[in-house]
Amino acid sequence: MALSTLNPPSLGGSCSRRDGTGTVPLSAARRRQGRILTGAGLALLPWLGYLAGTLPPAEAAAWVALDAMEAAALLTAGTRLLRGDSRNRAAAAVLLLADACLDLATAAPGTELATALAMAVGAELPLAGLSAWLASRRA
Repeated sequence: MALSTLNPPSLGGSCSRRDGTGTVPLSAARRRQGRILTGAGLALLPWLGYLAGTLPPAEAAAWVALDAMEAAALLTAGTRLLRGDSRNRAAAAVLLLADACLDLATAAPGTELATALAMAVGAELPLAGLSAWLASRRA
């Protein structure tokens, strides 16, 4: 709730220009992409608590820090996309790609590796691809 209060998405399908000269229409695809990125950032928040409570303290500090940066980057990219602002999309792509690589590199063989692979293929790499694709496009 607080996020939508601080960064309200455009309800009418348009957003104000940064120079105040009018509005730019937001396509349905743009709104959907912004919601996906914002939702992914919000979904990481409970995950941070899970990691902090289940991992040994030394590991928890590193993984929670990385995932907190991912959440911040996704929330920033998503809310800015909903506002028609094209900045800060590449950061999420880089962090998600790094997380997928580190998860795969540090996973023990067996169930842990299968879980890391499923998360990489099912969430981290698709979100990294979306973020990178959005970063390469003009506003």
